[in-house]
Amino acid sequence: MTSTVILQAAGGSSMLSTLVPMVLIMVVFYFFMIRPQVKKAKDHKKLVADLKKGDKIVTTAGIHGRIVDMNETTFLIEVEGGTKIRFDKTAISLDATKASAAPAALPKA
Repeated sequence: MTSTVILQAAGGSSMLSTLVPMVLIMVVFYFFMIRPQVKKAKDHKKLVADLKKGDKIVTTAGIHGRIVDMNETTFLIEVEGGTKIRFDKTAISLDATKASAAPAALPKA
């Protein structure tokens, strides 16, 4: 008991006991919040870079279409009925060409 009182009076242990939880919180925050977001952004950037004319895509708004023309920052997408819409590259959420070519997982019975 007296050693605890002496350590608290010195103040060294108090600083360490405050610093360790803060560092642990920062580490947990990095691994559960920041790192997955960076990975997701990198994957999206790669997805958009790999797209080419003729690929079927889905936008973040849920519009399905086929890429007709590409600029540095935009895609011209042809939707059903021959209508063409220009979208920013950041609005692309899925490459439907690759998604439809991938085998679907069988449900477990």
